[in-house]
Amino acid sequence: MPETNHEITLDSALSEEAVLATYRRMFAALARDSGAVVDEPALVDIAETLFAAFAEAGEEWLTHEQMRHICRAYPLEQFENRLRVLKGLGAIREVFPKPNQLRYRASFTSVVGLMFVRRMMDDGGQSEMHRLLALEDLNVADPRTTMEEARLSAQNLSRAFRLWALELITLTSGTIEELREQAPKLWGTEEIARRAQSLHATILTRWPDLDRTCTELRAAIYSYSDASRRAAGRLADSAGTTRNLTLLPAETWRTFAQTATRERLAAVLDGFVFDAPAPWHDPAAIVRAVDESPRPAPAQPTPPRSALPDPGPADSYEPGGGGLDHLASVAEAALAGRGTARLEELLTADGEWVSARRLLADLVSADLRPESPYRLRWSDALTADPDGEPTWLSHGHLERAGHDA
Repeated sequence: MPETNHEITLDSALSEEAVLATYRRMFAALARDSGAVVDEPALVDIAETLFAAFAEAGEEWLTHEQMRHICRAYPLEQFENRLRVLKGLGAIREVFPKPNQLRYRASFTSVVGLMFVRRMMDDGGQSEMHRLLALEDLNVADPRTTMEEARLSAQNLSRAFRLWALELITLTSGTIEELREQAPKLWGTEEIARRAQSLHATILTRWPDLDRTCTELRAAIYSYSDASRRAAGRLADSAGTTRNLTLLPAETWRTFAQTATRERLAAVLDGFVFDAPAPWHDPAAIVRAVDESPRPAPAQPTPPRSALPDPGPADSYEPGGGGLDHLASVAEAALAGRGTARLEELLTADGEWVSARRLLADLVSADLRPESPYRLRWSDALTADPDGEPTWLSHGHLERAGHDA
């Protein structure tokens, strides 16, 4: 008996969904609805008409109104039902997946599936294109091949290469995740372009009257080559210097950071310690400390000149201390006649933070005053005591300038 009790993993589910998506796009042109094959040739004709119109539209894409105008020869109900099926199976999709999308693009896989539906592989038409070019090369070299058969072959290839190039352009300008999923479409692109150019040269040499058709084929081949190179370049850039496509791209990390909840973001950093925990300060105490810290006197506006005669400068001028005397007295009291003192001892002497933060504010102010002889020397040591006050202390020394430690 076959094994049915197996674990379904995310990778297996994604692989199965990718195969089913390819199957849906392959048979979209032949589907009457989401679960049956067409029973009228006109339904296939609508799909072929839309695919040809998308190839001619290029990067301008097509709107719903433009698609209806192209298929105006078919009844409205038949067209709407056909378009709904093609959209549902992925043969016609929005240019970019966003709300209120107005423009649509055709799937290259659906076009190749319509041309070679019985031989389509699961790689989106890549290996089938190799087979097609090899067979067409043999056909145009056959002496029995007519000019009309060669013209039809070149036109079909031009349409396929145009739609393939447009799909690669969309992948290049879309998300890197979608480009990585469609990476098999970039395999062997140089070989495909080389075979197509050889086929073009054979047709043009044997039937010079097909120069216009060959010009369209050559332009489609060059467009496909340029689009594949741009897509491959972006795919290589997303892999970085490691060239490892299994690593998540930067867009994925950026999207996760923008959309994840706070709990998921915090869980990423579980087990990491980046810095010591900050002590808890009452907001009112912080406001009081800021208000009570010494501030330099604000610049006073120049008073208006008096109308009385100016007696000239005074004989002597003694500038005020501007609070320096108070800072000096605090620093000298902390030093207690010594040349240097440990800050951790000074800040924990009173046993409570209110007095310690006032002392620290005065000592920092004295250190910042150029004319003050007192300096703070901080070290890299840090003491953390969750039950003490203050909770943590940075080590350092208060010293008088000119003192030799």
